[in-house]
Amino acid sequence: MPKTHFIAVLYSRWSQFFVSLYLSLGAQSDSNQPVIQLRLAGEKKKHYEGRVEVFYNGEWGTVCDDDFSIYAAQVVCRELGFTGAESWLPSAKYGKGEGRIWLDNVHCTGSEKSLAHCESNGFGVSDCKHSEDVSVVCSSKRIPGFKFIRNQVEEVRIRATYSHRKRIPITEGFLEVKDGGKWRQICNEDWNQMNSRVICGMQGFPGEKRFNTRPYKLLASRRKKNYWGFSINCTGNEADLSDCKLGREIEKKGNSTCGKGMPVVVSCVPGRVFAPSVSIGFRKAYRVEQPLVRLRGGAMIGEGRVEVLKNGEWGTVCDDNWNIRTATVVCRELGFGSAKEALTGARMGQGIGPVHMNEVECSGFEKSLTECYFNPNSLGCSHEEDAAVKCNVPAMGFHNRLRLSGGRNPYEGRVEVLGERNGSLVWGTVCSDSWGTMEAMVVCRQLGLGFASNAFQETWYWQGDSSADAVVMSGVRCSGTELTLEQCLHHGKHVVCPKGGGRFAAGVSCTMTAPDLVLNAQVVEQTTYLEDRPMYALQCAHEERCLSGSADKADPSSYRRLLRFSSQIHNNGQSDFRPRASPQSWVWHDCHRHYHSMEVFTHYDLMSLNGTKVAEGHKASFCLEDTYCDEGIQKRYECANFGAQGITVGCWDTYRHDIDCQWIDITDVKPGDYILQVVINPNHEVAESDYTNNIMKCRSRYDGHRMWTYNCHTGTEDDFRGSLLFM
Repeated sequence: MPKTHFIAVLYSRWSQFFVSLYLSLGAQSDSNQPVIQLRLAGEKKKHYEGRVEVFYNGEWGTVCDDDFSIYAAQVVCRELGFTGAESWLPSAKYGKGEGRIWLDNVHCTGSEKSLAHCESNGFGVSDCKHSEDVSVVCSSKRIPGFKFIRNQVEEVRIRATYSHRKRIPITEGFLEVKDGGKWRQICNEDWNQMNSRVICGMQGFPGEKRFNTRPYKLLASRRKKNYWGFSINCTGNEADLSDCKLGREIEKKGNSTCGKGMPVVVSCVPGRVFAPSVSIGFRKAYRVEQPLVRLRGGAMIGEGRVEVLKNGEWGTVCDDNWNIRTATVVCRELGFGSAKEALTGARMGQGIGPVHMNEVECSGFEKSLTECYFNPNSLGCSHEEDAAVKCNVPAMGFHNRLRLSGGRNPYEGRVEVLGERNGSLVWGTVCSDSWGTMEAMVVCRQLGLGFASNAFQETWYWQGDSSADAVVMSGVRCSGTELTLEQCLHHGKHVVCPKGGGRFAAGVSCTMTAPDLVLNAQVVEQTTYLEDRPMYALQCAHEERCLSGSADKADPSSYRRLLRFSSQIHNNGQSDFRPRASPQSWVWHDCHRHYHSMEVFTHYDLMSLNGTKVAEGHKASFCLEDTYCDEGIQKRYECANFGAQGITVGCWDTYRHDIDCQWIDITDVKPGDYILQVVINPNHEVAESDYTNNIMKCRSRYDGHRMWTYNCHTGTEDDFRGSLLFM
């Protein structure tokens, strides 16, 4: 009986430069029921939803929604390898399809093995229009051990090759398909640049490039050829090869197959972050430009909430019409590959500031999200609708040079690195001197374990690999943005670790979710004022070092001039913010009659325009609690009666302007223009998903009697400089 091979689903594994390809290998049954292939297409956000399309008689087509039911949806989803259907949707919910409408008036009992086995008008017999195309939403869970349409899962790879002169990069090579347990090449007679673009995108690369064909022709002439029987036709804006169309069937003629061509070769361009020079610790000479799009709040490289820069201010994107094609534009713009998923509903946490874009529509070929059509009117959109993405990224093998050892679970343990010692690579520990949250964040990210929840300077309770006790890395200093621990500043070949390794080796614990504290800049701007207060009324504040140094010698009857303001601190992350110290170790302060759960929670500084600090204050976290919460969220933390302290996701803690230490002592400050800066969690004592929004700065003008505060912004130093350009 004749065989027919079909492409269904494809996913990537960059470490071996693999793309997994499901091929349907089937034949007509004894009852003469036709063999079909299904796929979910259209303007979808997830791989398990979309417009139902059927491949029959060499052509893709759609299914009409007349008489369709949840039973038919169950059959579709199971045929695609999912455990079942969540729902079905009529009226071209994921956009109108093209070509034939293959099935109409479909009636299924739910027990059929294929949609082709259900009753219908027959293939191609329909009076419907594409406005009636049916769609389904399947369960995200796969059938355990599922093999597409009762056949084996096949794979595709780009095979890196060696020439007699030099090694061809691992980003380039022959494209091969594994069919029937054998690797086969694809004939390049019908291959086009758009096909290569899709392949590269799935591998985590933003685009394809030209390559020297001469060495490949030479290699191809010396190799035995075994061609795959089909061609592929992509338009180039697909996020996944499974969204491309199956091309013509290629007649196999032994060695004369693909007589006018040769095996397909694909060459990809690595993004800036993954350029070869970066992976070995050097910087490539790229032109430095202000990015217009960025990702925030993601646990992994290449994922996060989408934020856009407009008029010097970062804002978010509303998730109305957000789909995989638009998400792919974002991913490629940032130097990643195509999008794995387009996320809605603030899945990567809520942003701050304005919602800059709404109802974004992209063709898929734009170089920037800002080139896409969008509705600038974001009325009705809130940060609960912030759009996010998960991108395909190349696995550079970074995780192979780092491991956690001795932990109770894979998310914790002593950090062990593969380092050079006596001319050979050996596993060893990292010196814990200066080891902190930022270093732990890099470790967790490098291992694909999300965020750091703790950084440990003693790990005697974790029994690591005894052969890896020696310290091979010391003096580690990370900014938190590095891809690997090796990219952080550290001592060279000469390790310096006075405490030694052993019980003092560095350790981490990781988590896939983290809090994200954000200060409401508008509240600070609206509540700032000056108060002159006598020293005798500031005894407790003086004891807690909330006054400037000159207060130590001040007369008890003198006055201090205090710059007061309220602060409202929101938790926009995905887990609660909790003090690192346990309640048993909190410090009791007799003066204020309360516990301090963190030694330092915020820094308040007044600085000159050149960044010199002229006055400072700090506020101990004597009470972290849920003052208010968004609608539908219950308060969990309350300080009364030695209660649990923290800030719940979706809640905020308010420190009113009229409580002790909620100020900066500016008694000794001269009139002039200044910058007011507030930093939350300044020592990174508690891990967060994003530290760049922990800083708030305002412009301030002091005339000796009054203080004007204006243009308050949350963000990094670069964000603040950018905002000044639009004042």
